[in-house]
Amino acid sequence: MQLFNQTLNGVSELIADFSVGLNLDIFETNIVNLTLLVGGIFYLGSNALSESLIERQQKILGAIQESEERLEQAVVKLAESETNLKQAQLVIASIKEEAEATAKNVKSGILTDGKTEIERLTATAKSQIGTIELKIRNQISEYVVSLALERVTIQLEGKLGESVQQQLIDKNISKL
Repeated sequence: MQLFNQTLNGVSELIADFSVGLNLDIFETNIVNLTLLVGGIFYLGSNALSESLIERQQKILGAIQESEERLEQAVVKLAESETNLKQAQLVIASIKEEAEATAKNVKSGILTDGKTEIERLTATAKSQIGTIELKIRNQISEYVVSLALERVTIQLEGKLGESVQQQLIDKNISKL
């Protein structure tokens, strides 16, 4: 602020020393030249300025139109993308449904196959058990028969004499 005050004081002292006043002499003050110069600047400058402004306006309008075209293209692409997204979501939902149905079918198939396999294994096991039981019974029967024959043979040998044995053998031979 102090600098501003000093400047004003300096200017006011200069004005007081030179006795500044208003000069109305047209030729001495060069008002005509200044008027022509200012008029020429306005005339020539206004054309250049107006051309520059028109050119600038056209560039701006072109940029706006280009931006609007890009916006329209972006809106069209957005709509296409949304349509594609909806279609993809429908396909995904359909695939999920098919996968769930396939999973249910596979599960039921596995359960059915498992039950069939269990029934087959059970039948096979029962058949094998029956076969083993039959073999064991046959073996037991053969063993019992062989034991019985041994005992009968031992008893017969002890009770029968040689003459009785000879008669039995002859009798059986004659039957044959």
